[in-house]
Amino acid sequence: MTTYILRRFLYSIPVILATSFLIFAAVSAIQDPLQFLRMQPDFSEETLALINERKHLDEPIVVRYFYWAQDAVTDKFGTTLIGNQPIWDDLTRVMGNTAQLLIAAELFAILIAIFVGVYSAVRQYSAFDYTATTFSFLGLSTPTFWLALMLQVLVVNIFLAYDIRILYVSNLSSPNPENFVLDRIQHLALPVLVIAVASIAQYSRFMRASMLEVINSDYVRTARAKGLPERTVIMKHAFRNALIPLVTVVALNFGGLIGGTIIVETIFSLDGMGLFFITALNAGDPYPVMAWLMITSVAVILFNLINDIVYGILDPRVRYE
Repeated sequence: MTTYILRRFLYSIPVILATSFLIFAAVSAIQDPLQFLRMQPDFSEETLALINERKHLDEPIVVRYFYWAQDAVTDKFGTTLIGNQPIWDDLTRVMGNTAQLLIAAELFAILIAIFVGVYSAVRQYSAFDYTATTFSFLGLSTPTFWLALMLQVLVVNIFLAYDIRILYVSNLSSPNPENFVLDRIQHLALPVLVIAVASIAQYSRFMRASMLEVINSDYVRTARAKGLPERTVIMKHAFRNALIPLVTVVALNFGGLIGGTIIVETIFSLDGMGLFFITALNAGDPYPVMAWLMITSVAVILFNLINDIVYGILDPRVRYE
């Protein structure tokens, strides 16, 4: 198992290096980093010259990449183009906030999806199965921004109109909450629900399809033939193997969601990775944008690695391939 994990880890290193260069080259090629500053009357030519020298903007793109990579490794992505402020301090703050949102949403989605998927497979073609299928298709086809806005309108019209403070439609917390944990839950409830809806729809369909494939396999029929209780057959013999495809989907989806919270965090004004990206983009500063892209790319690669490791634990045959 150690050799398997080490091999997967070593595979990830060249992928990260190649990704970092592609990110830097793509963002640098979009526009001149000083173009936005030249349109601001507050920046003199002397200031622009200092920024140009500090960021090595007159060097070839390959040389600039190595300076940026050095800053990313040794100086935590260095500083912003505008204001020369440390990037990492803001990144760590927003990463923690986004992690709270995504972990809560994914845990909620996984628990609901496993129950719905397993029960739908065991009770195939039942009223529950048809109902779950219908809501899954609705969840997959509902635009995230529309659902977020409709939930905000619903909460404002039902709760806030009568001054009932159960759920909130913006920000991460109140200015001076009496109970910080409860207040954070009330603020994150709607964003968590918005993110979880599509995940529940996707995961439950995968879980149902996987369970249907497993419960019709030979070893499950053998377990039934031995006279084992149906609960034991489902949970002990079928459930573990049915989890393998779901693990793959969850790992890949979680990595992608780190960079996919832009819409939700913007609509709910959450101080997370998504809002950080939009703010940096609107400011015309490429260095926070590149840092954000690098963090989200590494997250996707990391969760691919975690997926491979968990896959190897659930299915030992994978380790020897």
